[in-house]
Amino acid sequence: MTTPELTPVQRLTPDELRTLFLFEALDDDQLSWLAECGRVESRKASEAVYSQGENATCFFVLLSGTIILSRRLHGDDIELTRTDQRGAYGGAAQAYLGDRVDQVYASTMRAVTDVELFVLPAVKFAAAVRTWFPMALHLLEGLFLGTQASNIIIGERERLVALGSLTAGLTHELNNPAAAAVRATQTLRDRVTGMRHKLALVADGRVDGTRLHQLVEMQDAAVRRAAGARQLSAIESADAEDELGEWLEEAGLDRAWDIAPVLVAGGIDAAWLADATNGLSEGNRAAAIGWLTYTVDTEMLMGEIEDAVRRISGLVDAARQYSQLDRTAQQPVDLHELLDATLVILRAKFPADVRVVKEYDPGLPPVPAYGAELNQVWTNLIDNALSAMDGSGTLTLATWHDDCHAYVEIRDTGTGIDPDVRPRIFEPFFTTKPVGQGTGLGLDISYRIVVNKHGGDIRVESHPGDTRFRVCLPAAPREATGDQ
Repeated sequence: MTTPELTPVQRLTPDELRTLFLFEALDDDQLSWLAECGRVESRKASEAVYSQGENATCFFVLLSGTIILSRRLHGDDIELTRTDQRGAYGGAAQAYLGDRVDQVYASTMRAVTDVELFVLPAVKFAAAVRTWFPMALHLLEGLFLGTQASNIIIGERERLVALGSLTAGLTHELNNPAAAAVRATQTLRDRVTGMRHKLALVADGRVDGTRLHQLVEMQDAAVRRAAGARQLSAIESADAEDELGEWLEEAGLDRAWDIAPVLVAGGIDAAWLADATNGLSEGNRAAAIGWLTYTVDTEMLMGEIEDAVRRISGLVDAARQYSQLDRTAQQPVDLHELLDATLVILRAKFPADVRVVKEYDPGLPPVPAYGAELNQVWTNLIDNALSAMDGSGTLTLATWHDDCHAYVEIRDTGTGIDPDVRPRIFEPFFTTKPVGQGTGLGLDISYRIVVNKHGGDIRVESHPGDTRFRVCLPAAPREATGDQ
């Protein structure tokens, strides 16, 4: 039996390796070791050298031809670089860090033309870096791991600062309806005391049974009228109060001009009151109108309390929606609910001259996501938009979708982003805000939440008066990478 002849491994000589800029400063022994450990491989045009997400097993150096490096985001291959420079490299560049990071290819290398590459196994590359450059290795490890630790610490600090700011805003928002409910309750207590005095007249027998039934019917009619009362403009209210005040004065009622605003707010006018009290004596008419005033006033006060409690309940629900305390794992979320909750939480930050416009897609389906973290993205983008508009402008929140993705766009009419700094806005610690007013991590955190954790994309277009941050989220769930 004849043994098939094996193709010999093609290798570079130490002198050939020295012509590559990456290795030109190595000594003869180091070059000889590389020549022995490495090999030359060829790839045809359009063939992948390695693919994003695969285990990083080799380090590659370009000898000839043209390659491209790309990353895949929400179904699209984004070209990072294209080069024919001899000595360009890629692959397992972080092999020296060992199991402290995931050893997978962060991008895809593909041959544009036929190419030749010097290939060094990752374990050999890691051993060479550790052995030949111990000082440089310590520096690189320190910088890499130190930066990771700093990102975590400052990221958590920024989250805490944002939480404090949001808590202050939410407290302010809750205080208004709570104070209104307290005021209405105190006034209601006074009105109920007055009604108890009126009931004493019934107990004393000064109001007969027939008259009492008439008063109760008038009271029920007044309550129904108050419940359906139309909101009047300031001019309409003033005219109605003047008309009713004059009628009450002519009817001989004391405090006619104090009673008129209460009755008008409850939808009662002079014509209705005249018809309701027709046939009553002057004394009974005054008592009946007083009784109706108490009824309308208490009904309006209870409405104020109900409105205040509903506002508090709405704010608490918005806070729950914002924090997503009852949701930890990735699950389908309504992006509109998340956006609305963020607007409620940030309401105290909105200047009076900033207008909010919602252009929501009514057919937008739920999206698998980590709701609380997406709310952090909306918070960062909206807060930046408010800063850019400097007190006045229009903030637009728009959504739309296609078969595979959902999109959220946050637009502002601010000054825009300087083209010179736009490429750096997603870098950690980069900020255009004055010292002490920003950590430079807001957009970096947003990028990592959208891209790394959700497998989506975030992009920006900016011109003076029109800046747009567009977030693209996949419609299908994915596993989180843990890089947040």
